[in-house]
Amino acid sequence: MAPVPPSPAEAIPLHETTVDLAEAEDFIRLHHSENPELGPVAHRLAEVHAEVAATGTYRHTPDELTFGARVAWRNSARCIGRLYWRSLKVRDLRDLRDPKEIADECVEHLKLAGNGGKVRPVITVFAPDEPGRPAPRIVNEQLVRYAGYPGSDGGVLGDRRNVELTAKAIGMGWRPPARRGPFDVLPLIVEREDAEPSLVELPPDAVLEVPIRHPELPWLADLGLRWHAVPAISNMRLRIGGIDYPAAPFNGWYMGTEIGARNFADVDRYDLLPYLGRRMGLDTSSVQTLWKDRVLVELNRAVLHSFAEAGVTITDHHTESDRFLTHIRKEEAAGRKCPADWTWIVPPMSSGITSVFHRYYDKDELLPNFFPGDTKGVCPVIH
Repeated sequence: MAPVPPSPAEAIPLHETTVDLAEAEDFIRLHHSENPELGPVAHRLAEVHAEVAATGTYRHTPDELTFGARVAWRNSARCIGRLYWRSLKVRDLRDLRDPKEIADECVEHLKLAGNGGKVRPVITVFAPDEPGRPAPRIVNEQLVRYAGYPGSDGGVLGDRRNVELTAKAIGMGWRPPARRGPFDVLPLIVEREDAEPSLVELPPDAVLEVPIRHPELPWLADLGLRWHAVPAISNMRLRIGGIDYPAAPFNGWYMGTEIGARNFADVDRYDLLPYLGRRMGLDTSSVQTLWKDRVLVELNRAVLHSFAEAGVTITDHHTESDRFLTHIRKEEAAGRKCPADWTWIVPPMSSGITSVFHRYYDKDELLPNFFPGDTKGVCPVIH
């Protein structure tokens, strides 16, 4: 009797489907080509082939991890702040898989990145996915998120974007403050398939916040507006040479419009424009009075003014637009493409008078890169 042929799952070991060797080779060659001091690439390629054949995956060297994380930032088509990609500080914590330890190190990430107001770009890379062994995931979109509490009248106290995350945290045992407010910091939630999830509250010294004031409208300070200083995106998948790192929180620093023209202004976030328009005494009866535009300018002035007064790093959309074009020129001089998503690179206010508005951009998706969750795609910037 002829032997029974194996099923497809039996015929192809799980690990043979996990790492794309062509992608791994491309990355190793890229690393060596941009770092000639590493010498010939053949030996490292042979090591990677042997390791993948034996285990289904391979381990990046510390230098490869640092290079890959920085290039992932360089390749992020929706990020305008890539001029300083080489300055990214890479924290190599790949041996951590325990959800509680990961949450605790996220707290350290915030302290290091906040840096007393001199915000610095940092990425903390935790364990990668391995054959048959998924790595931990951070549930929060950013390490710092403000709660959103639905009201009986259909409104929301706080950040509308985080209503579901807030409900999840409460369901896991988080207790909101006795007096709920619009800027209650949510706890971090870290999950792993084979372990209990961890819920860790962020200590006050890890969350650097800036109270929002206006240089000419003193009443605005009485509203109690504030925003956190470190925009650390935490639910993206970092992909380097065929290996996925699903927990790799990273941050640059804020551009003022991310806060003033999006977080505070979007109708599915804090939706402050109508209220502020009335407080400013503007005619809000018609959009043709441009009351929204006037409020938006003053709100963004308040954000930039407040961060400057607090000594906390921030940039404006005009300066950052010019810096991005400088970045493109440097990349082109180095013989590299610089992908950019026009709809994200162009700022959400005064677009036509910024330097990035008046041109088209390369749209190729390059690797390494950041991707949403567990699906491929271009990295979004979550404000």
